[in-house]
This record gives sequence, structure tokens and C-alpha cells, in this order.
Amino acid sequence: MLKKKLKKIGKIVAITIGVLIFIFYFYVAYPLWGLFFNAQRHTNPPLTPAWALECWIWDNDFNNAATVDTLVYGYKKYDLPVRTINIDSPWAMRFNDYRVDTIRYPHPKEWFAKKKAEGYRIVMWTTTMVNSRNKDTPIKNSEDWYNEAKSKGYLTGNGQQNSWWKGKGGFIDYSNPAAMTWWRGMQQSVFDYNIDGWKLDDTATLSFYMAGPIPFLYRSTFSGLMSLRTYMDHFYRDEYQYGLTKNPEFITLGRSIDQSFHPEGFAPLDAAPVTWVGDQRHIWKSKDVVDDGRKSSDLIVTGIGGFEMAIQSILSAAKLRYNVIGSDVAGYSGSKIPARLYIRWAEFSAFCGLFLNGGHGERALWRRTPQELEVVRKFSWLHTELVPYMYSYVVTGHQGGRVLQKPVEGKYHYLFGDDFLVAPIYQDSLRNTVTLPKGRWHYFFKDSEVYEGGKSFVKSFPLDEFPVFIREGAIVPLNIERSYTGLGDQTNTGKDTWLIYPGMDNAFTLYHPDKSGTTTVTMKNLPNKIELTLKEVKKPSVYTINLDKIPAKVMFNQVDLKDSAGYSYDAQKHRLRVEITQVQDGIIQIDY
Repeated sequence: MLKKKLKKIGKIVAITIGVLIFIFYFYVAYPLWGLFFNAQRHTNPPLTPAWALECWIWDNDFNNAATVDTLVYGYKKYDLPVRTINIDSPWAMRFNDYRVDTIRYPHPKEWFAKKKAEGYRIVMWTTTMVNSRNKDTPIKNSEDWYNEAKSKGYLTGNGQQNSWWKGKGGFIDYSNPAAMTWWRGMQQSVFDYNIDGWKLDDTATLSFYMAGPIPFLYRSTFSGLMSLRTYMDHFYRDEYQYGLTKNPEFITLGRSIDQSFHPEGFAPLDAAPVTWVGDQRHIWKSKDVVDDGRKSSDLIVTGIGGFEMAIQSILSAAKLRYNVIGSDVAGYSGSKIPARLYIRWAEFSAFCGLFLNGGHGERALWRRTPQELEVVRKFSWLHTELVPYMYSYVVTGHQGGRVLQKPVEGKYHYLFGDDFLVAPIYQDSLRNTVTLPKGRWHYFFKDSEVYEGGKSFVKSFPLDEFPVFIREGAIVPLNIERSYTGLGDQTNTGKDTWLIYPGMDNAFTLYHPDKSGTTTVTMKNLPNKIELTLKEVKKPSVYTINLDKIPAKVMFNQVDLKDSAGYSYDAQKHRLRVEITQVQDGIIQIDY
């Protein structure tokens, strides 16, 4: 009898477990994460164009042509580098008809053409929604437009509407060819302005039904029942792939990780050329008290975290192999940005793939404190100088190798490439605990400070410095045009600059951002001598070498270089500068 009862109980337990697994898979795992071992988590990030690694700027308090012009021309006047202008919402007549609001942006054809002629890249905000009701746009009520799309079957779920932070509407059906013809036809008016990308704000994650208090994470589409995860993948992949047909250097700015939502990542890796980690506030961490001023209509979640959450999300995204990741410098929302927070966030962003300076709050740095202007300018240029180094990891990540950021031991510590250790200051303090990996490390802002790795220490970092250390043996390619960082000056313009820390044999292959090929520098450390072997040189080059004393002799291809002509030594900075004007391969030999 007992045996039968146990068998019956075992059967019930097995059935219960099976039912729970079924429910979990079809109602949680599949619609949220997609198929187990699916491509989005087991693929490589795209080949992000180098321009997207340079500094971005945007405003979300006024969002009009006059404000954008004030920002970009002010940044030019005060010598702050900007490559990309993000035009965020609202910019259209309604969401998302792709007709530019000519009150905000008068004469858009001429305005966009001028910005492009001036060398700026332009990325514009969009979502998946066809709205019947709109916030912040000239057309508030667009029931007729929505009903037309619904009646033609262009929307998922038979046109069922969801409320979202910019109104109410239905979701475009990416699986319906007729819907896509209609959608792409509207987008063409913006593509005609020669834009360079979309900022994809993820309404796709709202693509579900509520069955009472329970979300049903599927919608009917032209191709059948579609899960939430599949719809999100369509949004990111389809918009990115179609954009590439219009512009071979097109990018999308999508979300990677945002708090605890979608721990698998919002954008699939293969459609994530550039990502950011959601909308933080102008605070250090979520429990901080801050005067937010007016409530922002763009916030979905109240009480969202600050700088510390941005760091956490970026490192979580890096673990998933997202490659070019960033956050809004100083946070997205609120009216007042604390000066020290702006500085520290900008310093951290200099060592992320994306330097995205924008959101609510004053972004015209010349109207803020002189210290903010000076420090943010310095770190903006440092980020710009690092583009060749970052782009090389874009290529290796795309090829299945190392991505740009790698979390390591230590509170929010990460390797930036193989050569930099970053230990972000995440709270309002000058002091921070640093844990260095094994090896010898130079403090990046004072080369003479050398630390043995494998242990932790506490150090003070003034506001114009940041906890960044560069390993012995590092070979770092740079593009230098200014003197703000102390790594070079205007005389480096148009040349490849290499920052080198002898002590360990090493090699670095630079993938040139202009796609002209590769250049490899190999370092060999010998008794009283350093040899640098140069292969596939493409430009005149400058080699800045950390050296404790003035060299006895410097040669290139067995020919002596003359002091003050071919090389110079800075005793204060412990740096040897060697300039090779010939575009040729060879060996630099440094005797000391």
C-alpha cells in the first residue's frame, strides 16, 4: 500500500514539475529570453564605425534647432570635441510619422545639410509605436492615422493599444511586408537628410497583453503568435539592418542592460553597434536625496538610480559581450547636476566605448563652473585620443575575441582593453580603494608612480584625475590633436601616436579607424636596450615611451636619430618622444 502511495505521489510530483517547467518556458523563458542558447547571446557584436566612438552631445530640456546650435557651436568655441548630435524626442509631428516638426526645426532640409557639411553625425530617436494620442508633439490626437494602420493590418495584436511614456498607440508589425513598406516609406523622408543612425528607445519591451493582473507575453502578428523577446529582436535587428542599406556606416543606439529589466540584454548582440544603459538621475546612488525640480514627462520609472547604477549596468553589459557601452554623462533626469558628479561621470565615460553627454540639466559647460569646463574638456579629448585603441577592440570583439571592457576583481573595477585598469569613483569622495591585477602598473596621470599588482590600497584622486592605471608592457595607439591631456599636442595631428611602457615584451595590432588596414608594433626588452619593430606603417608616427633616464642612443633602421630633431626627452615626465617621419617599416632601437 505504502509503495503504491509513494508511486502515486511521485507521479504527481513529476507531473507538477513538468507543468511548472512548461509554464516557465512558454510564459517566462521563451518570451523574455528567447530560445535557450539562441544567437543573441552566442554571437559577436557588429563592426561599429569609428565615428560612433567619438563624443556625442544632446539636449532634452528644449530640443530644438536653436538649442542644438547653441550647444554644438558653443562646444566648438570652447574647444570641446563633438562628433555626433543625438536628436531625441520630440522632433516629429507625432509618434512616429517621421515628419519633422518645423516649429522646433525650421527648414529641416537646410539645417540637416549644414550640420552634415560641418562634419557632424546625426542620430535620431524613434520607437515601434503608431500613436493615437501623443504627448509633446504638435499633433496630439491622431486617431485617424492610427485607425488607418490598424484597418490595414499593419499593427500587432489586431491593433490593441498600450499606454507608454509618450502617449498611447499600437505596435508596428515587423513581420508584415505591407506594414514595412508603409513604415519604410515614412522613414525615407528622414533618410533623405542623410542621417547616420537611430536611437531606439525600447517600447518593444511593452509588447504584451494584460490578462487581468497577469501579463501574457505574446502578440498575434502577420506571421503568427510572436513572443515579446522575438518582437524586441525584430525591432533592433530590422531597424539596424535596414539602416545599413541606406548608409554603410549606419548605427543604432540601443539599450543593453537597464536595471534588472531583461537581464539577457535588450538589444541582441548582433544588432548592438552602440548601447546605453537607460535613464539615470543626477545623483550618485538611488537612495540619495536630490532636488529634481520639475517632474520629467520622459521618466518611466520613478526613483531610478544614479551614477552607481550606471556603472553596475555597464559592467553587467560588458559581461554579456556588449562592446560599445555608455551612459548619459551626469545622468539623464533632474534639473540640477552637482558639479563633482558631472566631473566624475565624464571621467568614467572617457573610459567607456560611448561618451554620451546629454539629457536634462545644463549641458553648456561654459555656463557651469570653470573647473567643470576644464576637466570635462580634458577627458573629452582623452576619450577622443583613445579612438584608435578602442576601435581595435571593436574589431577584435567583432571577430570573436576580446571586447573593450572586462570586469575584474575590485569594487566596479574593469580592464579597458588589455592595458588599462579602471577603478571608478562611484561616490562623492576623493578617496577610493584600488585593487590591481598582478604585474606592475603605472598611475596613468603620474607615470612615476608605480605599483605592484596583486594587492589593494587606498589613494586620493583630485578632481582632475581618475583611478586609471596602465600596465607595464602596454602599447597604446592614439590620435592626438590637442595638448589638454599632456600626451602630445597639435604637432601630433595627422600622425599615429603610440604610448609605450617598457618592461615586458608585448605587441599591439592597430586596426586603423579609416579602414586602411593594420599596423603592428612589437616591443622587445633586452639588457640596456629596447627594440620596437614596426610593420605595415601607414602614417608618420610618434612614439612616446616611458623611460626613467635619457637614452644613450636612439636609432631607426641602424641610423642614428639626432637629439632634438629625431627624438627628445622630458625628464620631468620621464618620457622619450621619438618621431619617425618616413612612412616605412623598420626597427627603433633605444639604448640606455
